[in-house]
Amino acid sequence: PQIFEYNGSAVVAMVGKNCFAIASDRRLGVQLQTVATDFQRVFKIHGKLYIGLSGLATDAQTLYQRLAFKHKLYQLREERDMKPETFASLVSALLYEKRFGPYFCQPIIAGLGEKDQPFICTMDCIGAKELAKDFVVSGTASESLYGACESMYKPDMEPEELFETISQALLSSVDRDCLSGWGGYVLIV
Repeated sequence: PQIFEYNGSAVVAMVGKNCFAIASDRRLGVQLQTVATDFQRVFKIHGKLYIGLSGLATDAQTLYQRLAFKHKLYQLREERDMKPETFASLVSALLYEKRFGPYFCQPIIAGLGEKDQPFICTMDCIGAKELAKDFVVSGTASESLYGACESMYKPDMEPEELFETISQALLSSVDRDCLSGWGGYVLIV
């Protein structure tokens, strides 16, 4: 629907050998007009866990604030960081709670779990999870990202190669989508 395409976005996460990468574009637009070229879509939850929020920019910011708050409470109560799988369930529950007036976001969650096992997943705006072993994509550039990742990805990449692969996939994909682009932001963990 139109509302997901209002600001434009491209987010992708990829799994390597005991590592992962999460990347997004930098554009914030209002339909075809560009408003900012330094917009943040990838947020840190803790040292080994990140979330990328594509879709409506205002909802992405609100959702991150709520998730950061919930994670801080979890840290205080449990005295440890949340596992990526647990966090994915939290995000899913939070979105499903608002299913009749949803946050117009499609999150991508990427983290390192037990023994540095990489975990990536994405969900729709009402929290239906989709787990993957290789890569996940979301945003207005998701179709071209699927194609680029499908052709460039290979399993068990080292961090350096993973960085190159995800960067090239992102850059070539946003060229095929007029609503996303203006540089990229890549995190390797």
